[in-house]
Amino acid sequence: MNQPVAEHSQAAWQQAAKIVSVDARTVRVPLDRVMSFATRVVAARDYTLVRITTADGQQGIGFCYGGHRAGSLVTHAVRELFAPLLAGQCAINVEGLWRELYQESLLQGRAGSVMRALSIVDVALWDRNARAAGLPLARYLGGMSADRVPAYASGGYYVDGKTAQHLGDELAGYVEMGFRAVKMKVGRLSPREEEERIAAARSAIGADVQLMLDANNAWSDVPTALEYMRRYERYDPYWIEEPFSPDDIESHAQLARRTPVTVATGEIEAGRWRHQELLDKRAAMILQSDAAVCGGITEWRRIAAAAAGAGATMCPHWFHDLHVHLVASTENARYVEFFPDDQVLNFRRLVDRQLEFADGMLTVPTGAGLGFGFDEAALERYAVDAWG
Repeated sequence: MNQPVAEHSQAAWQQAAKIVSVDARTVRVPLDRVMSFATRVVAARDYTLVRITTADGQQGIGFCYGGHRAGSLVTHAVRELFAPLLAGQCAINVEGLWRELYQESLLQGRAGSVMRALSIVDVALWDRNARAAGLPLARYLGGMSADRVPAYASGGYYVDGKTAQHLGDELAGYVEMGFRAVKMKVGRLSPREEEERIAAARSAIGADVQLMLDANNAWSDVPTALEYMRRYERYDPYWIEEPFSPDDIESHAQLARRTPVTVATGEIEAGRWRHQELLDKRAAMILQSDAAVCGGITEWRRIAAAAAGAGATMCPHWFHDLHVHLVASTENARYVEFFPDDQVLNFRRLVDRQLEFADGMLTVPTGAGLGFGFDEAALERYAVDAWG
């Protein structure tokens, strides 16, 4: 007797979750100071933003860094490739939609701008569904009981005129804020100059604070990487991040076998299959998969499950506002990468609420979905194009 009622209820929520619009736009936010790391110089950041609306008026948002040039490529992929496929679909069917979008983009994507576009859409769908359920995203994902998660302070960029002493002072400042782990850039200078920087950093933060090193694809061969690592090892770094091109998985594996420092990578890697190769070859035991890059929350969770089976740890890259939820809901996730100000991750200027932190821990948001929205006035200030 209850069957017709159940069928009516199911039809009602499916109708409510019907996607009626997918809007995207590009914004470009200049950095206050030009910053460098091993392989690039950055003066501004392009972000693609997405807003998905369903028939019941619920909205979900997604976002990604599109690069320091031509970020609108990501926006075009959302508008031209994915938005038409999503129209009229049920937003709750997240994994089914992921499969359809991925299959449709095989010729254009599987990585890079198109996979970032897919990731943004996927994040927006999860956000919409969590908001519709009235739950924080972490809880909607089956989050653990912790209301705070550990973070490391990310900084240590190269800036003209910035000395090793200045670097040490910067990292010591993060420790004074309560962080027990900090990260700095390496690989741009000579081995001797880099050792001077790392020595200053270790001296400034003390022996008990974890020091992460980020090479940003600095090296192209294992002997050169080892020349640097032999100098770095004496300062007890927790990890060496992105030592080689993301495509050079074999060199990651060779380095991992020849240095006691844990290799970390994956921030610009896409898809579970490439991450599986990293795990199979023991090329990295810390995966820094970015849900806004690798294929969205849907694919990030698959990667995290594979990592758990291999004894690897997830420490997601970038976008702390998103990844705080994933770390809080994933057993084998350890750290959120956190930027205490808007000088590097200037996406902070585009949102209407900032994460709370104390004693090196981030408070998991309690609002529905991601727990924040876009600051529309800020979007207009930095707009490259309009919503569409």
